[in-house]
Amino acid sequence: MTKKYISELKPIDEVFSVWDVLTPDERQFVRNNYSVHHFKKNEMIQIEGERPTHMMILAMGKVKVTKEGVGGRNQIIRMLRPGEHFSYRGIIANDVYSTNVSAFEDSVIYMIKADIFLSILRHNNAFCYRFLEELSTDLAASDARTVNLTQKHIRGRLAEALLFLKKNYGLEEDGATISIYLSREDLANLSNMTTSNAIRTLSNFANEHVIAMDGRKLKIIDEERLKRISKIG
Repeated sequence: MTKKYISELKPIDEVFSVWDVLTPDERQFVRNNYSVHHFKKNEMIQIEGERPTHMMILAMGKVKVTKEGVGGRNQIIRMLRPGEHFSYRGIIANDVYSTNVSAFEDSVIYMIKADIFLSILRHNNAFCYRFLEELSTDLAASDARTVNLTQKHIRGRLAEALLFLKKNYGLEEDGATISIYLSREDLANLSNMTTSNAIRTLSNFANEHVIAMDGRKLKIIDEERLKRISKIG
């Protein structure tokens, strides 16, 4: 992803709908005070325990939000897609980052300094309400994910993870291959299981003709059955 390509990105207030409630003065203020950053694959964007300095928006690429658990094992909390905001929880709560964020592939991030983000949040009620909506949506998704990861069996968790990836990133031109290629370790971390269990369960799904595998490429063959496995848990 070249610097020239990054420089051709549209201004932040023209790209993301949450910013369309800004006043003309606020829009110009943001345009004068945001920056664009390129992160290479696997590069850290946010580190757990550090003090937040910027609110961020994923412009292009894919990033993963992780948290270190018992024995240093990383749990994937979320996989972000372009247009999603992150790193704002710590700013609003005046707290340190509670998670790590890293680039899953080459990615472009819009950044706004924390004090500028807070200033707009405090003075523009419509903008504040948009973020309350976003926080509420994130909380509901987090609650559902907590229940699913703790109550579903391995097959249900992995089926749900595959459906989540399909929903978030879509399918390739063949209408079946999920448009994101995760390592078995990442897929295990997303599904709250060991890598060996993820490999074994994927093989079972393939033998049952629910999915097909080609290296990191995963193709959904029988989506309805995958949904049933996820639902049964």
